Amino acid sequence: MKSVKPINIKTRNYKSNGKVVENPWRDLRRFTDARIGLGRAGISLPTSEMLAFQLSHAQARDAVNFPLDIDEMTKSLSTINGLCDLGKPLNVQSEAADRVTYLQRPDLGRKLNEAGRNTLLNTMQSSAQAQYDLAIVVVDGLSSLAVQKNAAPFITELLKQLPTEPSPYKIAPITLVMQGRVAIGDDIGELLNAQVVMVLIGERPGLSSPDSLGLYLTWAPKTGLNDACRNCISNIRPAGLSYFEAARRAVYLLQEAKKCGLTGVNLKDRTQDDVIEHQVQTTNFLIAE
Repeated sequence: MKSVKPINIKTRNYKSNGKVVENPWRDLRRFTDARIGLGRAGISLPTSEMLAFQLSHAQARDAVNFPLDIDEMTKSLSTINGLCDLGKPLNVQSEAADRVTYLQRPDLGRKLNEAGRNTLLNTMQSSAQAQYDLAIVVVDGLSSLAVQKNAAPFITELLKQLPTEPSPYKIAPITLVMQGRVAIGDDIGELLNAQVVMVLIGERPGLSSPDSLGLYLTWAPKTGLNDACRNCISNIRPAGLSYFEAARRAVYLLQEAKKCGLTGVNLKDRTQDDVIEHQVQTTNFLIAE
């Protein structure tokens, strides 16, 4: 195993400049967005840190209430190479009629409304494809900002990495959902007769991540499944998990799901397992040589 050189956080003297006393942990902030090493002004936090916290909190609140630009989102998804031949995205909505209802009634966000169901049924009736390998569902979730910024770039990268052998994936028309939760993908995947559904959804905003995109993969989607049946890849964004790495993990899980016929707790993401993939270490690290 590679040895990790410890970080020396006592490389300089931290003194008060008369107003703010610095914290030696501040050097570690180059590795994380977490609020560490803030320093102090007397017995309180510095004003600059308090203002930064209030700004992050306001951005997180705005992300929850910020409406998804359907027209712009439809345009960006329609122009993705590999999806343009599928036509425009199917725009549907959950049973939550508005944002207030969506936030107060999570159960309604998990179900398609009647108009949405009819849209998907009509699509399947007019389609020459009886079954799809993959249905991609884009959901506003708790951060439409995350979807607006990250969904199209991620899907573009995903399509680049999807294998074409022994046969290319048959991808259903992309579905764009308003006021939706993760489980709404089960309804959509079932109606589109998809082997697996991939839900891209805006995650609950954090104080350092108002634009984090989550991915949920479910094999054989149908109404009534729970989260134990899904695999999740979270924090997809330039400041978190890169599009390339997220797509690499998603393709791995898709291939393994197809091989094993399942997703969820019984399907492990081993894309970072050096012991299994590269045989870096062959002995028990707990036993001295």
